[in-house]
Amino acid sequence: RKASLARALIRMYSGEEIAEKTLWIRLSSIEGIGSQTFCQLLKEFGSPANVFSATFKQLTAIVSEKIALSIKQDFNEDSLKTSQNWLMQANNHLVTLADAQYPQLLLEINDPPPYLYAKGNLALLNQPSIAIVGSRNASVQGEKNAEAFAEGLCHHGLCVVSGLALGIDGAAHRGALKANGATIAVVGTGLDIVYPAKHRDLAHHIVEHGLIISEFALGTPSKPQNFPKRNRIISGLSLGCLVVEANLQSGSQITARLAGEQGREVFAIPGSIHSPMSKGCHQLIKQGAKLVDDLQDIVEELGLSRQLNSQISTTANHDNAANTQTGSHQTLLDLMGFEPIALDRLVHLSDLTVSEVSSMLMLLELEGSVASIAGGNFQRIV
Repeated sequence: RKASLARALIRMYSGEEIAEKTLWIRLSSIEGIGSQTFCQLLKEFGSPANVFSATFKQLTAIVSEKIALSIKQDFNEDSLKTSQNWLMQANNHLVTLADAQYPQLLLEINDPPPYLYAKGNLALLNQPSIAIVGSRNASVQGEKNAEAFAEGLCHHGLCVVSGLALGIDGAAHRGALKANGATIAVVGTGLDIVYPAKHRDLAHHIVEHGLIISEFALGTPSKPQNFPKRNRIISGLSLGCLVVEANLQSGSQITARLAGEQGREVFAIPGSIHSPMSKGCHQLIKQGAKLVDDLQDIVEELGLSRQLNSQISTTANHDNAANTQTGSHQTLLDLMGFEPIALDRLVHLSDLTVSEVSSMLMLLELEGSVASIAGGNFQRIV
């Protein structure tokens, strides 16, 4: 059913529709017109077409003379050809405030984007969603947690929203896709650019099974100032925001703050007191975010009615892994704890030989219970 719905939404705009959409792009491209000014003009005149046909006097009642002059001067239509050509391609969309598909939750925030470039399944824009965000430099366990929670929340009927970044974002999208669920990537570039390049394949999978959106014009490169701006859309689309790992100064902290300001629920997964990637989550918990160590924490807080198809909490994962380990292998796992540990330290703690410990670690790594990390250390995953 999802596949047939996606195919139904693959359409091409007519020439008249493209002309109308172009006016939205043209108005937003004028220097000095941000999302708030754009919305003020819409409130006053009703549509971009009416803005362009307004008199200079009418315009200066809303905007400065400089902006009014820019609106009234002749415009080089060639500069819009890139967007027009992009919209002529199947499955490419421009969703404006005037469209029924515009996400209703975004209308609740202070500065909703006037429009969104979109590629993929537009129906997801109004599906109940949860944001999952975190560090680009995530730990192995952090990525595993993000993927597991995303997978479980998709089984519970939620769409997973994230930012396509390395680390936690990518893991969240992968978890949703693994569940054959819905996911939306909100990016900080034009939709004709994939950033980071390492996620090119992931982006293609998201377009096939989900949706990628951006408020930035085609051709807009990755800029630091774009990402805090796109974060308000990640949180704005969602019923709640789960922070998996984050340091104290991070984009994830910004997203969580915006979520709180927008009246969304904020969730955070705790971690080791020694890990910089846990400090942001711990700070959020101190500030009132709900501590999460089990999927049910989110389910109950959001009041979701459906029962989980499977338990994917990190505690359950640990229990399942324990059932598959026997004897000395489980003993070695217990000795490792969940902090990075060196081989010689494990040899000392276990009273085994280097060869024995190395062999066990290799088997555990193949089973997905342990990962080798930087510096020749090892880290328990489950």
